[in-house]
Amino acid sequence: MKINEYEVLGIDVAKAVEAALTIPISIHCWQADDVAGLESGGSAADSGGIKSTGNYPGKARNGDEMRMDFEKVLSLVPGVHRVNIHAFYAEPGKKKVDRDAMELSHFQNWMDWAKSRKIALDFNPTYFAHSKAADGFTLSSADEGVRKFWVKHGIASRKIAAAMGKAQGGVCVNNHWVPDGLKDLPGDRWSPRARLAKSYDEIFAAKIPDEKLCLDAVEPKLFGIGSEEYVVGSMEFYSSYALSRKKLLCLDMGHFHPTEGIADKISALLAFHEQLLIHTSRPVRWDSDHVVLFDDATRAVFHEVGSGGAWNRVKVALDYFDASINRIAAYVIGIRATRKAILSAMLTPHDELARLQKEGKGAQRLALMERLKVMPFGEVWEECCKRAGVPGEAQWIKDAESYEKKVLAKRA
Repeated sequence: MKINEYEVLGIDVAKAVEAALTIPISIHCWQADDVAGLESGGSAADSGGIKSTGNYPGKARNGDEMRMDFEKVLSLVPGVHRVNIHAFYAEPGKKKVDRDAMELSHFQNWMDWAKSRKIALDFNPTYFAHSKAADGFTLSSADEGVRKFWVKHGIASRKIAAAMGKAQGGVCVNNHWVPDGLKDLPGDRWSPRARLAKSYDEIFAAKIPDEKLCLDAVEPKLFGIGSEEYVVGSMEFYSSYALSRKKLLCLDMGHFHPTEGIADKISALLAFHEQLLIHTSRPVRWDSDHVVLFDDATRAVFHEVGSGGAWNRVKVALDYFDASINRIAAYVIGIRATRKAILSAMLTPHDELARLQKEGKGAQRLALMERLKVMPFGEVWEECCKRAGVPGEAQWIKDAESYEKKVLAKRA
């Protein structure tokens, strides 16, 4: 491996690889079945500004198939991983359980599987794909009965997340996102936001066992399908709410203006917030949740984290869903791209770049940034995969194709 070019810049490649493999990435379960959920046999309708497009054959039809697919995915990606479960992937058996009455036992299959794999779980209440979300409002609903229902669901999710945390001996991130908003101009922006703050205050005020094991996050969005003009939970709302209530703020790469990235926000927010939750995704003209790539936007996010030495202040998770291609490949491409971006940041001489900036050497700083783009990163990445015991860049797709023929094709 030609590591001398990095060593000249003062980078210990072996340490960078080791460090990059230890950053946990929370893998979202909803890519496996196109955000369908397991309620009503996994046929939840599109709602709440969420839509997975495409009809590629072989999607997971139940929890067992989802976990089978996870086994394959985990064999093809390097590093430490977690698994992120949405509430409507509960498996209560034959008994129908509504969202406000969910309990840890309804996720026992996920718990048992995660324990067998020594993988930690994260959680998300599901405030969409439900009859009580049909008008586009949940926690900010003007209907007090609807609002209370979703408050109970939020409280239930916190109890589940805390219990998951206790079982796995560590924190479970519990991320709240609601689709609330309007397609066209609102007559009143104030009242829904007042109700949303009230609902969250009620959710977080409810006492739950092992409170410290449930790390609550709130996630803003610029717009969604059916909420193009007005989103109740905007960036300004959630940033202020999270800071004032000491909650985790989630930054999803796809939830901002198409020309706006989240990289610059990281240092600005971490100047005041203790931690951030980062969702890697890839918007194409809108929040289309395309598969994450090792592109400039993804690299920039983790460059900023590395620049500030903030690895212990961010939680990394994935959030995308593509039903138009092999779903195993979609998982692997996005996970590996995120890990590549983390490794790239570990291989960056941040102190030297900061020194050049401080000394006013702008040309030298830009020259070094350009030099880093043509460094032998590919060779280091292959070494990273080798050390993790997973296939290299040219090999893993063949394994995914074989799994498609042997397993996925039979689901069609």
